[in-house]
Amino acid sequence: MGTKNNILKLFEENRGQYFSGENIAQQFDVSRTAVWKAVKSLQKEGYPISAITNKGYCLLECTDILSKQGINKYLDNKLKELEIEVLSSTTSTNDILKEKASEGLRDGYVLIANEQTKGRGRLRRNFYSPNNTGVYMSLLLRPRNYTSEDALSITTMAAVAMCEAIESVSDEKAEIKWVNDIFVRGKKVGGILTEGSFELETGLLDYAVLGIGVNLYEPVNGFAEELKEIAGSIFLNNENDVKNKLVAEFLNRFYKYYHANMQNNSNDYVEEYRKRSFVIGKKVRLISGNESKNALVLGIDDSCHLIVRYEDEREECCYSGEISLRF
Repeated sequence: MGTKNNILKLFEENRGQYFSGENIAQQFDVSRTAVWKAVKSLQKEGYPISAITNKGYCLLECTDILSKQGINKYLDNKLKELEIEVLSSTTSTNDILKEKASEGLRDGYVLIANEQTKGRGRLRRNFYSPNNTGVYMSLLLRPRNYTSEDALSITTMAAVAMCEAIESVSDEKAEIKWVNDIFVRGKKVGGILTEGSFELETGLLDYAVLGIGVNLYEPVNGFAEELKEIAGSIFLNNENDVKNKLVAEFLNRFYKYYHANMQNNSNDYVEEYRKRSFVIGKKVRLISGNESKNALVLGIDDSCHLIVRYEDEREECCYSGEISLRF
């Protein structure tokens, strides 16, 4: 694992506790100099590690830095084998994983970044992903016998899992705007983008890359002018170790739904999706391709399709498109 990673794991699992350089050196069978260099490297990366003579080193409890070691301590034991990579910055976690998937990367790879310079949402829109204010991650999935219709379930179960994760680490209620937007206090705090590749001969999904971006904090200078009315954050003030907790809680919940769906076709997440949908019973603008129509949302079916009634009284079950409450 490497000296630095071993030390970070030790610190993450024992936040607020001091360890002498000698103790650490003995534990990992390295020199005191190697320990000192590893600690200095972690400090340069932003970890608030206290160093006190005759007392040792300690990772302070009040910090919120993403790390594989920090996430792992909150993960369910059966998910410890997930391959998790954390980057300080990248272009787009979805784009990186799609490249890796085409090269044969296995199922169960999770890529997380503190910042995206080319983050994307649906319909090739930019997804604002500034440094150190959110969590931006992608999961590589290779489900068996998934059709394009089944692929929608990946997005919807991810939406439920993220809402549950947000509620588990905060006092906030998280809601869903069909099909992939997460709202807190009436503003969008997260979005989901699922992209896939299908086998030409069978029409089945070869792989899916599930991307999720979440705003934990508001940017230092606030959201851009065009986002102020719609974008929000989960927290109003900095929290202790909430990024690692949120990622782990999401993974715990998502993989519970995902594995149940693959093993016995369970759709337990659907009722939770309905409970959190705030568009049922509301008038919306339904946008599909170049067309847009006013409609009343009647409900959500067992496949998480949107059931609507148009102004001409015609009813339809929609499995693609997007809706707007501003029209």
